[in-house]
Amino acid sequence: MTAPVDTPSQRIDALRQTMTASGIDAWLVPSSDPHLSEYLPGHWQGREWLTGFTGSVGTLLVTHNFAGLWVDSRYWVQADKELAGSGIEMMKVAQGQQILAPIEWLDVNRSGPLTLGLDGAVLPLAAHRAFKTRLGERVTIKSTRDLLEDIWTDRPALPSLPITAHEATHAGQSRAERLTRLYQAMNEANADTHLISTLDDIAWLFNLRGSDVDYNPVFLSHALVDAHHTRLFIDRDKVSDTLYEALADDGVVLHDYADIRDHLARLPEATRLLIDPARVTLGLIQALPAHVTLVESFQPTTLAKACKSASEIDHVHAAMARDGAALCRFLCWLDEALASGEVISEITIDARLTAERTREKHFISRSFPTIAGFNANGALPHYRATETAHASIEGQGLLLIDSGAQYLDGTTDITRVIPIGEPDAAQKADYTRVLKGMMALSRTRFPEGIEAPRLDAIARAPLWEVGLDYGHGTGHGVGYFLNVHEGPQVISRGAQPTPQTAMREGMITSIEPGLYRPNRWGIRIENLVANRRVTDNIDADAEAFLEFETLTLCPIDTRLIESSLLHEDEITWLDDYHRTVFERLAPLLDEDTRLWLAEKTQPLAG
Repeated sequence: MTAPVDTPSQRIDALRQTMTASGIDAWLVPSSDPHLSEYLPGHWQGREWLTGFTGSVGTLLVTHNFAGLWVDSRYWVQADKELAGSGIEMMKVAQGQQILAPIEWLDVNRSGPLTLGLDGAVLPLAAHRAFKTRLGERVTIKSTRDLLEDIWTDRPALPSLPITAHEATHAGQSRAERLTRLYQAMNEANADTHLISTLDDIAWLFNLRGSDVDYNPVFLSHALVDAHHTRLFIDRDKVSDTLYEALADDGVVLHDYADIRDHLARLPEATRLLIDPARVTLGLIQALPAHVTLVESFQPTTLAKACKSASEIDHVHAAMARDGAALCRFLCWLDEALASGEVISEITIDARLTAERTREKHFISRSFPTIAGFNANGALPHYRATETAHASIEGQGLLLIDSGAQYLDGTTDITRVIPIGEPDAAQKADYTRVLKGMMALSRTRFPEGIEAPRLDAIARAPLWEVGLDYGHGTGHGVGYFLNVHEGPQVISRGAQPTPQTAMREGMITSIEPGLYRPNRWGIRIENLVANRRVTDNIDADAEAFLEFETLTLCPIDTRLIESSLLHEDEITWLDDYHRTVFERLAPLLDEDTRLWLAEKTQPLAG
């Protein structure tokens, strides 16, 4: 293909030509890679390259007379703007349904035989099965070829940055201990071999970290584990000789990243291969010989990784304190800069906040792109300021800041809203109802093992009382110096309450209700919490209960609170939280910031 493909419309035209030559009626492009990651290396950002849409989630379907991008409510405004003039239609979908929604559209809008093309290397096995069930026999799915290889001539190469050990000082458990735990889980599942492709599971299992994926300290790899071999498929050039020897001492043998399919194809007869259909791709399963028996189960490392040890929680406490100190220095500077009339923009916010975090011990990177949205921009839940499109912080309004960091001893994620000028009554009412929802869930006790999605309504109740709601989930799992979004728990009314989403001791989750007034302002208040066992006021014969321990340490701006909307117990919770924030952070701060924090944590109660 030699014609220029510089715009989304030209790229879609080029794709259609390749579809015609390949006998394909429709082509599907998910936001995915061979590891089913949230944040993708450039090599697999094909959906963004084709459409120009920069959001992290969306699914593209292209036929010969239609192109549509399915996105949920978090991205409707952004997609509408970024797709303008491309000929690609923005399709609204419920959160979490992006993959299946285009298939349902295809089923309704096409009749007769159809050939659907997709790259099986980036499609979850479970999604492929759902496609087959929905489309039936009249649709042929071609999944062994990536058509983008024909038209994406400047496609980025695979990343090649070095891998490091996550040392025992911070990891808590040794690599050998984690592998032994995995072997036990495999035996319980009556499987002799296990395939793992999700990058955070591999990083956790082998106590390794990398930087192949922006914001997530992971590296491209697959793992194949059995009783006799532990094989890690990785670019050998990323591994130092010292690390190579340490892995070998634990029985880990390295193979080239691209050789995983060959090894799968050579699995011996009677192999019982443990897989999680939601966490491996169709392309890998297609490489298996017919004599391999699939043992399908929830991936053992995913739950083990989610339940942080006491040692890991202790490390997170330390990381949260340092992160809180950086946030306080930033917020103190912001108040002073605004008071002095300094020109500040959303870009300035990100740069200054990152600079403060960079000063802290064990800082590695941001944990996701900082969201700094003033007024109307704050009403876009996944807004991102750019050098060419951003707002200045001036006049009156609300500044929403959602940010986080990766430290060697923890991952942080926090959202605060700052009033610029004097907030009005409507802003205070909105803010206080969001705060009430955050506090209500933070104070909740619940049976151990309850499915996390069932907790979602608790945070929404203060908003529902007045007919308000928000379009995103209330909470996501958070890794330990790993992905800022991890499972299996998710607090969201859009998620299925399955046994895999059960709340267990040691899990770290966000609590982040919000409220968004289009073209006016957005409000979200977010803390991270850890599940801990309840030991007081529980009937001796009752089942085990859990409660949330708030981990995040940063003042919640009381200038936006309408006190008349708070009950006495809510005021007590907030005052207690602020007392803890001051006690934990004051010793880490300079005198000016400490005085600022003392003012910001004054009790609301008389």
